[in-house]
Amino acid sequence: MDTLRTLVTMESGTMDAPGLARMTDHLQDRLVALGARLERRKANGVNGDVLIGRYSGSGKRRIMLIAHMDTIYHPGTLAREPIKLEGNRLYGPGIADDKGGIAVILHALRILRAAGWSDYAQLTVLFNGDEESQSAGSGETIAALAAEHDVVLSYEPTAAKAVAKAEGVLLAAAGTGTVTLQVKGRSAHAGAAPDEGRNALVELAHQLLQTADIAKSIPGAQLNWTQGQSGVVRNQIPDRATASADMRLTAADAAAKLQTALNAKALERKVPDTEASYSMLIGRPPYAGDARTLALAKTAQAIYAELDGRPLIFHPGTGAGTDAGFASRSGKAAVLESLGLAGWGYHAKNEYIEIDSIVPRLYLTARLLIELGKE
Repeated sequence: MDTLRTLVTMESGTMDAPGLARMTDHLQDRLVALGARLERRKANGVNGDVLIGRYSGSGKRRIMLIAHMDTIYHPGTLAREPIKLEGNRLYGPGIADDKGGIAVILHALRILRAAGWSDYAQLTVLFNGDEESQSAGSGETIAALAAEHDVVLSYEPTAAKAVAKAEGVLLAAAGTGTVTLQVKGRSAHAGAAPDEGRNALVELAHQLLQTADIAKSIPGAQLNWTQGQSGVVRNQIPDRATASADMRLTAADAAAKLQTALNAKALERKVPDTEASYSMLIGRPPYAGDARTLALAKTAQAIYAELDGRPLIFHPGTGAGTDAGFASRSGKAAVLESLGLAGWGYHAKNEYIEIDSIVPRLYLTARLLIELGKE
């Protein structure tokens, strides 16, 4: 509880370089105190560093634990949404996504260190600061390090019991990306000679309407337009307009099929003499659990059952992206997601964790690592 309060007090929005630096400094000290060999890497093009802690043991398995330091909240959010305790809930910006996951890793390591556990060849902890920015600077590092390990455990939160009825683990998640629509038209005086212009904003609206449901016909694709911009002044027909969409992918060929469909729509214009083009940027790859993932989940379920028969459910998938996608990209490591605390309200107001999930989640990580070390 003290660790959660400390981490939430350190605001670390994905856009907040000073806040992320303070968070990284703090976690660096925590890992050093737990005996880790530290490496701190710069992540190109983003605000947060990548913090890597390594342990060498006497066993054979190579295990990696990952969680992210950044949140979606801008500096000052804590003043409006302070940390508060209400019954079984502890509230605070970022407390579930993903500072609860960090806390579970830190305290599980402390438990195992105190017990003298070293039944592993390599134990690696990775905290990145740009997960909410699609891990643009850390994704390749996560993928490369994951390929050097046998198992990767990822510590995004699990849904609160008020939402999902029981704590769980996640077996699959969508990949993420961005689609950008650009329209070129012709400017003209909006009052004196509007017909001489070619309104890029009108064509943009046409393109958005005709592609609003385009992904529904493409298995494994989801597209939602979320941002748009056009014009500089009120009294000019705009010659440029742009829009951006959030894209989610769960099938390997979905991006290519979606691009083809969008290109076809670009040719179906409403405003003559305008040009429309769609570009696509693939971000985080999808996380698709395999048989090894299911085996890990079943082991986790059996461990939970040791706690007076406490249930653990399997979530088959989510539209949200996760760094487990980078971790599973090479196919070399078995990957399991959502080992963080149970909570809800992430990316919204009044984010919280359920306090009665803390002990079970610590027990789960500690026991799961012990079992992995035996194999």
